[in-house]
Amino acid sequence: MSRYTGPKVRVLRALGTDLPGLTRKTRERRPYPPGQHGQGRRKLSEYALRLLEKQKLRMNYGLGERQLLNLFVEARATAGNTSERLVELLERRLDNVVFRAGFARTIPAARQLISHGHVLVDGERVDIPSFRVRRGQAIAIRERSKDLAAVAASLATPLPFPTDWLSVEPESRRATVSALPDASAVPFAVNVQLVVEFYSQRT
Repeated sequence: MSRYTGPKVRVLRALGTDLPGLTRKTRERRPYPPGQHGQGRRKLSEYALRLLEKQKLRMNYGLGERQLLNLFVEARATAGNTSERLVELLERRLDNVVFRAGFARTIPAARQLISHGHVLVDGERVDIPSFRVRRGQAIAIRERSKDLAAVAASLATPLPFPTDWLSVEPESRRATVSALPDASAVPFAVNVQLVVEFYSQRT
């Protein structure tokens, strides 16, 4: 399944939560689902609830269905809590790290920076948005790109939530992975255990 390119606020309204990785916009003006019956009450089945939580992750991090499924399979195959491991794998993607460091306003914008060669990891250019960072690695905007208007604009409007596992130096356009993200790292309301249950029934 390809990435979503339609109206972003419509997605927020359908999923019932703001997704900062997808857009800086919010559903504040219309906090109800889209459509003719959006303001009516609806009772969701267990399947629908799990699907809803899965879609929150997929849309916020900008992943295709196969990509998210592969991350779940990897998370389940490792020792420890599958939910926490899945969050860690999502948060460690380079496009998310560039976003969480404040160098891009959204994850799609971060993906564009990376694909165009503006991002360095430990001094080496990396143009793969799905690249997985490790503890201790330094992520930076390359020297000739530090004055990009998009980067400056993003840093001028800080994200309204903390990213404690990153140590960010805005002036030098540099961030260091000081710790690995845990389940609390997700910057929006989501029940990751329901996502685990959704995929567990299908694999």
